[in-house]
Amino acid sequence: MKGLWQGQAPLPERLRPRDLSEVVGQPHLLGPKGPLRALIESGNFTALIFWGPPGTGKTTLGRIIAARLGAKFVWASAALVSTGEVRKALESSRQLWERTGGRDLLFLDEIHRWNRAQQDVLLPYLEEGSVLFIGATTENPSFALRPALLSRAQLFVFRPLSEEELGELLSRALSDERGYGGRVSLTPEARAFLIRYADGDARRLLTALETAVAAEGEGELTLEQLSRALGRKAPRYDRAGEEHYNLISALHKSIRNSDVDAALYWLARMLESGEDPRYLARRLVRIASEDVGLADPGALRLAVAAAQAVELVGMPECELALAQAAVYLALAPKSNALYRAYGEAKADVQRTINEPVPLHLRNPVTEAMRELGYGKGYQYAHDLPEGVAPMECLPPGLSGREYYRPKESGWEARVRERLRELRRLIRGQNS
Repeated sequence: MKGLWQGQAPLPERLRPRDLSEVVGQPHLLGPKGPLRALIESGNFTALIFWGPPGTGKTTLGRIIAARLGAKFVWASAALVSTGEVRKALESSRQLWERTGGRDLLFLDEIHRWNRAQQDVLLPYLEEGSVLFIGATTENPSFALRPALLSRAQLFVFRPLSEEELGELLSRALSDERGYGGRVSLTPEARAFLIRYADGDARRLLTALETAVAAEGEGELTLEQLSRALGRKAPRYDRAGEEHYNLISALHKSIRNSDVDAALYWLARMLESGEDPRYLARRLVRIASEDVGLADPGALRLAVAAAQAVELVGMPECELALAQAAVYLALAPKSNALYRAYGEAKADVQRTINEPVPLHLRNPVTEAMRELGYGKGYQYAHDLPEGVAPMECLPPGLSGREYYRPKESGWEARVRERLRELRRLIRGQNS
């Protein structure tokens, strides 16, 4: 039956936790030994800053704190409210404080939208403690907020909800009478898709579920129904299943084969399927060393920069940074010489005895060490005309072993002769 919940509050509001026991997520803050839980239970604070992505419980925690302290909850959005309106709320709390010792709790959402002059309005009231204050932001407070404000507040970082936490919240929405009371269910595929679609955002999860129920009615909802209701294709995908490994294999091998178009397609396919962009960033960093290596030393720098962009801006803004890295890696000259070299060195470590470090490579820190031969025969490379000493640095059992064999590709083609000359000097061979 469609439209059953018309006229009621939205599902995220109906399911908003009423106390700490109902809060899902943020165990690092609200667990048994969490610092925010301890602060809430003690009630000993004046100003807090909540920093985190949308749908992670910042406003909910503000309401719960106000209820626990018996304070009036005054919510305002910095995007909509004027400094005059906020000053009026601050003055109201100051008058209450002067009359009774009680205080209101002012929750200023999107505080990063206020410029530094506007933020100054808060400072006198926080300094004297006449108001309880929580500022919520999705932007880095170090950049968005005045140092004077930050110094008067305690900062807590909220994290996106995990898939397990979103699953718990989804189960509650389906079973709780404030939600659908068991009248709606999801197939396993639909459930997995909805959790991925939420991307760590509880409000997005519940809004999507409510949209699907309004469009498709009660009963069991399938993946196809969710896709239709949300206007979003639901690719066949499972982060932990075979399709995940199939797709990442396709992306990796497309880049290795320098197929730019295929690399873009498989990257987009995974991102649109809900893959964690951090996983993709890590894989691109791996590709930069495994398949490009020293054929283009800039590949690793760009891949790492893309990974940093993912952490800095998140989805969907980081999509292009990942695409830029994938295209660069596909275009770059390829060499697996570094990958093979490290593999051979690691194999030698595992299959040969761990020989002692040669005495000439040991640092003679004490006189006793010097008497034992530590450092004897060591030659300081900078003192030699060629800058290389005729001195073996591998253990005796591996003397003369060559791991790194550069290819005739990109930058490696230029270092082949250099490496050949270095090895000749190290072995004390004449030209």
